[in-house]
Amino acid sequence: MALPVNEHNDPMQENETIEIELFLQAIYLKFGYDFRNYGKAHIRRRLRHRMGTSGFSSVSAMIHPLLYDPLFYQEVLQDLSITVTEMFRDPEFYKTVRTEVVPMLKTYPFVKIWHAGCATGEEVYSMAILLHEEGLLNRTQMYATDFNQIALQKAKNGIYAIEKVKEFTYNYQKSAGKSSFSDYFNAHYGSVKMNDFLKKNIVFADHNLVTDGVFGEMNLIICRNVLIYFDKELQNKVIHLFYESLIPGGFLCLGSKESLRFAAKADAFDIISEKEKIYRRKFSP
Repeated sequence: MALPVNEHNDPMQENETIEIELFLQAIYLKFGYDFRNYGKAHIRRRLRHRMGTSGFSSVSAMIHPLLYDPLFYQEVLQDLSITVTEMFRDPEFYKTVRTEVVPMLKTYPFVKIWHAGCATGEEVYSMAILLHEEGLLNRTQMYATDFNQIALQKAKNGIYAIEKVKEFTYNYQKSAGKSSFSDYFNAHYGSVKMNDFLKKNIVFADHNLVTDGVFGEMNLIICRNVLIYFDKELQNKVIHLFYESLIPGGFLCLGSKESLRFAAKADAFDIISEKEKIYRRKFSP
């Protein structure tokens, strides 16, 4: 979908909007990554940041290095990716998962969970810890996906800055954690490495929510604070993808600023917690 070119009759803004559209089209045609339906404010902000960092005077001036300089392309890809995350982010969400979702998951002999847009993996390990404490980890297969290969590799490694541990520990305690957070990692030279038993049932895989298809038969899909970066059309497309990827009765968890309320598929889900944005696919259409 083309970006609007009438930016309050500001010629400079109007021209920049056209340049951004051409830039995103170049990414799609050359590399197959489709950012054309991301929120325009997010895209504009990130590209202006890249212009300032790399010393370019316009978005159009970045098209040539985008196409011919692999390192510059990787920098742009990192700029446009959404990698803001932390362990037990929004602790009340995890408390609600424990009380409202886990009891239902325990009724299944085997559980499949998809973390869509997992970024650097902190929330994947958070869920693995929660499942371990609830006795579910050994009969759960988790899929952690992202299109950002650098972030995905960091998630697979499970190594994080030791400076983050205080914040992670606080979140864990607030989320009704049942142990000590230090039980789940080992500290080495300024970093912490998550314990290997947490990742034994996790598959880290490349998947692009914008261009890839159904990731099938899930009991639970977690995609938090990703849809806010998409326009309405793309949000509806991705929510439909989640609907198709869930079993009847499967759960969908979104971020704190996201909702199914105005989505095309809203009537296909029951609300488990509006506050924590937890929904359940209805058993019948």
